[in-house]
Amino acid sequence: MDPANAHSFGIALMGLSLGAAALVWIVAFMIAAFFLYLGAKMVGIHNATVGKSFIAIVGGGILAAITAVVLFFLPDINVIVALIVYIWVVKAVFDTGWLRAFVAILLAGIIEVVVYGAAVLLVRGLV
Repeated sequence: MDPANAHSFGIALMGLSLGAAALVWIVAFMIAAFFLYLGAKMVGIHNATVGKSFIAIVGGGILAAITAVVLFFLPDINVIVALIVYIWVVKAVFDTGWLRAFVAILLAGIIEVVVYGAAVLLVRGLV
């Protein structure tokens, strides 16, 4: 393989890798959004949709990350403030109260752990 073709192959492979990484991120956000949707429905948020959940997951994640980075000089407090910002985004997107938003996030996390745990046990039992 001559160097010009090797370079083109490397660039194509890098593009494919970036595309695959972007696809994995989108699928991960969609799965997280589905779990948040389930948590929101369990809490009784009637206007919850998977689309709103996706917006809450992405928007809340971005704003919480920015908050944590901006307040990096306050170790522990930045995490608490970032969590409050994340809850605020879920509250705003679903047009609900603070407690329902917090419990929806908490239930989404619990459902996620149970589903992933069950999947791991199922796979380990099959192997």
